[in-house]
Amino acid sequence: MRVFVAGGTGVVGRPLVDALVDRGHEVTASTTQPDNLRVVEALGARPVVMNGFDDSAVRLVILEAGPEVIVNLMTALSLPSRDYGKWLAATNRLRSEGTQTVMSAAREAGSRRVVAQSASFMTQPGSGPTDESSPLYLEGPGPIGSHIQANLAAEELVLGTPGIEGVVLRYGFLYGAGTAIGPGGEQAVKVQMGDLPIVGAGAGRYPFVHVTDAVSATVQAVDRGSPGVYNVVDDEPAAQAEWLPYLAGILDAPLPWCVSVEEAEKTLGVQAVYYGNQLPAATNAKAKSELGWTLEYPSWREGFREVFR
Repeated sequence: MRVFVAGGTGVVGRPLVDALVDRGHEVTASTTQPDNLRVVEALGARPVVMNGFDDSAVRLVILEAGPEVIVNLMTALSLPSRDYGKWLAATNRLRSEGTQTVMSAAREAGSRRVVAQSASFMTQPGSGPTDESSPLYLEGPGPIGSHIQANLAAEELVLGTPGIEGVVLRYGFLYGAGTAIGPGGEQAVKVQMGDLPIVGAGAGRYPFVHVTDAVSATVQAVDRGSPGVYNVVDDEPAAQAEWLPYLAGILDAPLPWCVSVEEAEKTLGVQAVYYGNQLPAATNAKAKSELGWTLEYPSWREGFREVFR
């Protein structure tokens, strides 16, 4: 099929383009950086430069490609995350404004299906486990709530555009090459330096997924599965009190220290409290059943060891 990958040189985009080409699809992949055009060409795809905030450019590029399927992976998450809210601002715009442009262009181009990236770590605090129908934490404080609202706006556009089979993939926390939890990644470096603490009881259940498994789920979603939302997470939700010391051990790093919920909110931000101590577990049963998805790394335990071996 003709497939257009928006954000084709990112952490998931690059191996996804490679996998789609390998399966015989005719792939066009966008990048914001002209220097990456050769990267896309080397993968066997047609490269285009596209700014996701430029409505006319997005429309023109998609109409020229004439894709049967669009995969929307556009984010701005490769930038440093010193201020969590500011770090998410551009991605929030891409999820709301950018998705609207992509969906409009998809209809005009006659595309059949749109597969779009979202996040599985958005549900209301609780005991879990949660699935795709669980209530989202829309009233979450500060950048938590605004990010979840932007994701939901994007999901509603993807699922509600007439004539389009909308598929939303709620990725878990990505780990592996090029991610924050990979060699040289921001979170990994913090663990190595002893700068990433356990918040409160560390009860937050992280939904991890290896990049390789995120890619395989996305490949499956290009040509199978009913329209709807799918959690793309591994089999073992990871309590922060478990995975942080485990990763520290792999990296020969100091054991993580503990910080109270009150101190974490004050010094690290509300997101540290939500993810570290409140996030409920998420299940991947629907993606396995309907997409025929199998994981190479069912648990973050072997996945972390493979990434940092």
